Amino acid sequence: MSMRLARTLRATLAHVLLAAYRTRSTGAQNVPPGGAILAGNHASYLDPILLWCNAPRPVHFMAKVELWNSRVIGGALDRLWAFPVHRGAPDRAAVTTATELLSSGKLVGIFPEGTRHRTEGPDLLGTANAGAAFLAMRAGVPVVPVGIHGTAEALPRGARMPRFPRVAIRYGQPVYPEEFAEGGRKERVEAMTTEIMRRIALAMQQAREA
Repeated sequence: MSMRLARTLRATLAHVLLAAYRTRSTGAQNVPPGGAILAGNHASYLDPILLWCNAPRPVHFMAKVELWNSRVIGGALDRLWAFPVHRGAPDRAAVTTATELLSSGKLVGIFPEGTRHRTEGPDLLGTANAGAAFLAMRAGVPVVPVGIHGTAEALPRGARMPRFPRVAIRYGQPVYPEEFAEGGRKERVEAMTTEIMRRIALAMQQAREA
């Protein structure tokens, strides 16, 4: 898989997009040098784009397999470090791909809500899937909570043209799987998922105040 396109876009167009949205990024020092999961809130299609552009290191996003139904979009995603996942059911291929990336020191991007959730607020996140915690425990890597503010206004429902409000991205304190050592695997995954979502909510609040 050629990575030249992704590297070129990260070095050029990414800077243009971040400037267009006057993106303010804080907390990048919380992203560790090795393998880690970036887990953020999801209010807009713009979230993965700006996070891909802004992350301190290249990030491989897990994206819904339906996007690969388009040969053009799917082909582009293959060259932009993304990989497909079947939502709503266990996907061994996606789990294996994510685990291999994490084990080799890469960043993997996941939105625990699974789909866009427009309502923002510290207690108003959507229902979380347990995939981020499961993968973190499987690969033995931390989860970095990411709060993204402003993207819902950039692409509101029904809008024909994008708007350009200021966007803020906050990388929070990592959540480590070894912090959840009590109980069976299901209980540990659930406890870690709860903590991940709590820290995403905190990061969202910090992004709004940035």
